[in-house]
Amino acid sequence: MELYCFAQSGNAYKVANYLNVTGTPWTEHFVDFFKGEVRSPEYRAINEMGEVPVLVDGDLTLSQSGVILDYLIEKTGKHAPKPGDEREVLRWILWDNHKGSSQFGMTRFIANFLPEKHRNADVIAFAVGRCQAALTVLEAHLEGRDWMVGDAPTAADFSCSAYLFYDEPFGMDREATPNIQRWLDNIRQLPNWKHPYDLMQGHPLPQS
Repeated sequence: MELYCFAQSGNAYKVANYLNVTGTPWTEHFVDFFKGEVRSPEYRAINEMGEVPVLVDGDLTLSQSGVILDYLIEKTGKHAPKPGDEREVLRWILWDNHKGSSQFGMTRFIANFLPEKHRNADVIAFAVGRCQAALTVLEAHLEGRDWMVGDAPTAADFSCSAYLFYDEPFGMDREATPNIQRWLDNIRQLPNWKHPYDLMQGHPLPQS
């Protein structure tokens, strides 16, 4: 399998982390996002959405992290939800795509990776508020839980956690989210876990 990815992408990390933790053989295809590769015609021929991750497995090409995780779990049988938990896992993946990663990734990008002259303080403050609202939901859900759904990791854990391993600020107070931090520690203890900057290429960014 080949994964199109880059180090700063939490969405790509969801898939890279799953592949590594499960010991599934994969190779990395580095995508130079910050130099505009995803906008090139060549990349759009691979993924018309102009996004990462993309997984290529033989003749099959998949995009969208939730779809890729679903495929990998079906193929490998690893970290599949228990019967009856499938929709609860899907519920949290959809929540993450809409309320979690979408907010965390966007806020982290505009607060840390945009050139400073383009960083609007009011926009960042609004985005941080959205992140904090999502983190409040996640913190409450993880009270008394080791994993998002059931008693073992599932795609919901790989999906909801990915952006929370990055150190660039986006609104998460680690001291104020003990349930989230305990859960992230559980994920760090999985076999072959690596920080996204140690797992994918592209960090640190070249100095302009």
